[in-house]
Amino acid sequence: MKQIIDKKAAEEAVDERERAVLVAVVRDNQEPRQAEEFLDELEFLAETADIVTVRRFTQRLPQPSSRIYVGPGKLEEIARYCEENAINVAIFDDELSPSQTRNIEQAMPCRVIDRTRLILDIFMSRARTAYAKTQVQLAQYEYMLPRLAGLWTHLERQRGGTGTRGGAGEREIETDRRIVRDRISKLKEELKKIDRQMSVQRSNRGSMVRVALVGYTNVGKSTLMNLLSKSEVFAENKLFATLDTTVRKVVFDNLPFLMSDTVGFIRKLPTQLIESFKSTLDEVREADLLLHVVDISHPQFEEQIAVVKQTLQDIGAADKPVFLVFNKIDAYTYIKKDEDDLTPATRENMSLEEMMQSWIAKANTPCIFISAVERMNIEKLRSDLYGMVREIHSGRYPFNNFLY
Repeated sequence: MKQIIDKKAAEEAVDERERAVLVAVVRDNQEPRQAEEFLDELEFLAETADIVTVRRFTQRLPQPSSRIYVGPGKLEEIARYCEENAINVAIFDDELSPSQTRNIEQAMPCRVIDRTRLILDIFMSRARTAYAKTQVQLAQYEYMLPRLAGLWTHLERQRGGTGTRGGAGEREIETDRRIVRDRISKLKEELKKIDRQMSVQRSNRGSMVRVALVGYTNVGKSTLMNLLSKSEVFAENKLFATLDTTVRKVVFDNLPFLMSDTVGFIRKLPTQLIESFKSTLDEVREADLLLHVVDISHPQFEEQIAVVKQTLQDIGAADKPVFLVFNKIDAYTYIKKDEDDLTPATRENMSLEEMMQSWIAKANTPCIFISAVERMNIEKLRSDLYGMVREIHSGRYPFNNFLY
């Protein structure tokens, strides 16, 4: 009886969640399978924001329409479906310009958001510390500033009387823009103060070797952090479980070093977030070694590696030594090829052993294959990491080598 009640309660909870459709343009040079995988990620983002995806809409175009993102007929089809099926929100897979957003909203019977806005909302809901909240607020205001005209219906009303900057007739949107700009300036000043405090904290750690965990979001960085540092960093099977950088002291065979867990990267990470979180990513820029954690069970893990490399370059950390850690080997799956199939092997039909040999052969950096959840090959990871940290430590303190 209790199970029936719990199931009914769960169904009612799902019914109360916002219902969404996903919209994406498939470029001419893009494979349909890749487009579906991008939408899988967008659906995971929606799920993280507690939104239920009801349907996906795609349209193949050379590039998105500068006016309404998709074609007029497709937008009409989407609007009709949303009206007939009580859809609350339409989520677009690319960042919409202010004019695109306004034009689409005029045709849609529901709320319209883009990928950037969705990620910003997730960051805001997951920010726990004052520092993270300040960073996300700054990113939200910078995203909001060029879009003010479409955010409130009262903006076209005129404001008159004394005491206003432009006297009679000043539009409220001008006042709102000034308020937002002032808020942005204030948030930037607050971040500068916190940055100075954090800089002092980092300098007080001395010259200990620093190791930073980096990688695409939801690849298991926090789980690995807990395993190696024997700590209790929050870990969850959702995107962006970690926003604040967590630093722990780790000791392997009397050799101490610092390990930090940082926010995960993602495809099309909003530029506003990259800018506002640059100070948080100082731990990455100042690290001596990067542990790049990769989810090898993900169909597009090679593209995720490329996204992380590009983001590291964007924040000025592309020259750091990297140790590739392929995680989740326990979840790796493949479809075995027929014996008479002579076509080249792809990711879908390569065994784990074949994939491992492929990456060991072509990787320009050290790599290892593990499962943090199942604790597979963890001792080898500890041993390899110890050797790398010891080498860095020996170069920094050549007279202390006898201790190790």
